[in-house]
This record gives sequence, C-alpha cells and structure tokens, in this order.
Amino acid sequence: MAEYKNIYFIGIGGIGMSAIARYYNAKGYSVSGYDRTPSPLTHELEQEGISIHYCDDTGFIPKDTGSTLIVYTPAIPKDMGELTYAFEHGYRVIKRSQMLGEIARGLRCMAVAGTHGKTTTSTLLSHIFTSSGEGCSAFLGGISKNYGTNLLISGNDVIVAEADEFDRSFLQLFPETAVITSMDADHLDIYGDVSHVHEAFKAFASQVSGTVIKKYGLDITANDTRAAIMTYSYDNPAADFYAEPAGDGRHFNLCWPGGTIQDCMVGIPGWVNIENAVAASAVALTYGLAPEKIREALASFSGVKRRFDRLVEEKGLAYIDDYAHHPNEIAASISSIKGYYPGARYTAIFQPHLYTRTRDFADEFAQALSNADRLILLDIYPAREEPIPGVTSSMIFDKVTAPEKVLIKKEELAGCLENMDMGDNEVFITLGAGDIDRLTGDVAGILRKKHGNR
Repeated sequence: MAEYKNIYFIGIGGIGMSAIARYYNAKGYSVSGYDRTPSPLTHELEQEGISIHYCDDTGFIPKDTGSTLIVYTPAIPKDMGELTYAFEHGYRVIKRSQMLGEIARGLRCMAVAGTHGKTTTSTLLSHIFTSSGEGCSAFLGGISKNYGTNLLISGNDVIVAEADEFDRSFLQLFPETAVITSMDADHLDIYGDVSHVHEAFKAFASQVSGTVIKKYGLDITANDTRAAIMTYSYDNPAADFYAEPAGDGRHFNLCWPGGTIQDCMVGIPGWVNIENAVAASAVALTYGLAPEKIREALASFSGVKRRFDRLVEEKGLAYIDDYAHHPNEIAASISSIKGYYPGARYTAIFQPHLYTRTRDFADEFAQALSNADRLILLDIYPAREEPIPGVTSSMIFDKVTAPEKVLIKKEELAGCLENMDMGDNEVFITLGAGDIDRLTGDVAGILRKKHGNR
C-alpha cells in the first residue's frame, strides 16, 4: 500500500466498505468516495473528514492514477459510470473483499462466517478481546453499541473479521481460527443452489490454518480442512462448547473441554444470542483468554444496531428492530422473542430484500412469518436488482397463515400503525435488510403514543 496516497471507495456507505474507509482514514491516507444516498453512516464518515458525494460523477475521482487505489463493492452495478471510468483509465481497481484480505494478511485473523449470525458473533468476539484487555482490530458488519462503530483498531496483531459469503468474498481470508455458524441456501443469484453454497464454505474452511469451530451438525469434515475441527451448540452436550441452562433462562453455564464457566449471561436477550455467545467464547477460549474475562465481557455486551435491537421497552410494550432477511433468521428472531416475552401478541413488520430471494424462498418466508400473531408486509426492497416479472410481496403474503395480515406500501406504514388496535401486552418487530431501518424512529414514536393513550 505504500505506493498509494489516495483511496477512493465506490459504495462507501456500505457497512463493510465504511469500516475499511475508516481504517485507512485513520492510517493517514486521503480517503474519499461515492454513495447513492446520504445516511447516518455517511454523515459520520464526513464528520471524520472523509469527502463523500452522492452523484455518479467521475470528476470526483483523484486523477493521479499511479497513487490512487479504487475499491468497490459488488453491490454496485457493473455499468456504473465511475466504476467503468476507473477500469478504462488505468487505475488499480479491487473489490472490498480483496482489500480486507490485504489488511488481514500476516495477522492473526479470527473470522466469523455463516449465512446468519456472523455479525452479532463477530461483534461479540471483538468485545471479548477488547474488554479482556487483549485487544484486537475488528471489521464488523454492524455498528457495535458498546463502541458506536463498525471498526476497532488495536496495536496487536489480532484481527476479527466478518467473513461474508456474498460473491464468495470470504475466500480472500486465510484465518487462524474461524467460526462457521450456518450454511443455509442463500444468495442463490450467485451460487445457483445450496450445493454450491456448501462448496464455498468448504473452500473457506480449507483456508483455515488453526481451528474451525463449526455449529454442531454442519457438514464440514477433516476432508475439507487441515485445521482442527471443534463444534458448538446452543444446548447440545454432544458439542465441544455448549450452554447449560442455569436459573431464569438468561443465565447459563458455558461448558467446554477445559471445564465450565459458571453463571454466564449475555447483555442482550434471546436464545439465539446465547448461541452466538457460545460461538464467540469458543474462539476466545481457543485463543487462550481467561474464562473470568470472557464471563465479564458477555455480561457487558450491549449488542449491535439492528440485531435484536430493543428500541422500546415499557410495561406492556416492546419494539425490536432486527436485520433478519432470510427465512431461518426470521424464524429464529420470532422464536427468541416469544421466549423472552411470553404471553404477548407479536406483530412482525417485514420488508423483503431482493426479488431473487423473494422468488427463491417465498414458501419459507411465509412459513416463518406465520409464527407471528399479526403481519404487516411491505413491498420488496430491490437493492442491486431490477424487478423480475411476477415477483412481488404477494408471493409471500398469499401463503401466510397468521391470524391477522396486511400487505401495504412502505409509505403507508405510519397510517397502518396509527389505525391498529393496541392491547395490554404487545411486542412489535421490524425485520429486513433494506431501508426499513429509516422508519424505526417513526414506528417507535407511534407505538409509544398509542400505548400511552390506551
């Protein structure tokens, strides 16, 4: 990297891109970039001294090709003007995943992969390292609520990285230790079918040098990796690492080959977060961190924005925002909520993400969402995709068997909530990876007002 003084990011507002931009800005490089729309995250980057614009204009790209590196996200259309210009004018142009691979090269990389669970697990792992005093640098797929950022920088050689399977990005990483949380069918626009998803995860496992810590039952074997293989589970004692219930459902004993860490608790609720805590603790224990430090870190973990993120918590009313956008993630979120708020009426507000994912998993989405008492379903958020004829939210809606359901446009959500009846014990959850997070402030305000006026 010594030959570059300018680093230009196309798609700088993405959660993974922004962490890398922050890293090089902190290292003293001249960092700038493009994103399609302003957001709270791009505003933060600008406050940190990074120049960002919001129109496709090649005039903003530094003209010194020899000292300028262009980094782009595969979510950007291939015919986007700035990207085309960079390729045609002799710049070195690399994907975000290649950049993360360059940063991690030569460091002790602790990577977390999986079709779901990786953001909370990697953020929790980075908190364990930081809270314990060992320290780490971390590139996260969400904003840590403990630190208010998706980037941590440390002076030691440990790096925690979220290993993203989209576009096979995680194959740029060669970790010392890796967690694999899940290998479900997803991103079938990239992989085609689940067998190719599994093939990619096996290839990732083959690049691990020390230990693969996989969720119990995943099809990763000694034939797939030279690394040692260990397993974890929420509560299966057949795994190397698992949680043993202790008391009220939030406390547990963490069992591992070296003994038992008594009376643990995760700072955020839900059985799925206990499972994520077991996975993160497994990496920390394998690394050699002290069990007592791990227990303290778990209890002080504040979570990740948009991951089981409790925005309203009042007597008789709770509102949670969650990034879940795959059927299995939605099922796990609703299951965790029902376990933590027994007896409530559960209203799910879901914005499907991508036409292809809606087409490929309409039946599974409908099954997962049918576990809610009431469903508010929004139109599909297209992200990088063009519409597919015949693919709409109705493909999900028509198959949902929840007692109450309504299909509306995003702009109609406020009015829908204002006219909805409110009982004495209500739990609402917004779900999706699109722009539904921009509505959460309004949703929280409406729910508080209605709850107070009952």
